[in-house]
Amino acid sequence: MNEQRVFAMQFAKVYPLYVQKAERKGRTQEEVDQIISWLTGYDPPGLRRQIEQQVDFATFFDQAPAFNPNAALIKGVVCGVRVENVDDPLMQKIRYLDKLIDELAKGKAIEKILRQQGE
Repeated sequence: MNEQRVFAMQFAKVYPLYVQKAERKGRTQEEVDQIISWLTGYDPPGLRRQIEQQVDFATFFDQAPAFNPNAALIKGVVCGVRVENVDDPLMQKIRYLDKLIDELAKGKAIEKILRQQGE
């Protein structure tokens, strides 16, 4: 799938897949929302609005209130791609979110997922 198609995908279509992936592994929708909030700065009503408005990924990240500066601490491979080496800034943000959801589904503690400076 090319980048333009990914950018045009509705966040509202992918969000339930993130939740399902987490719940299959015993995690919760609240934890998914906490991760999204940490990464993007959306509060719960803001996140709901983005879902209800069916914005695409480009708009979702463009309108993010406060993209977390510690996102650069996210390292590793998701979907066969090393997230820290993704050149396109928007694709990198999408991969960061994918990586965080993967970590949640793999049982990593929420405190470790929400990176702090120095971790």
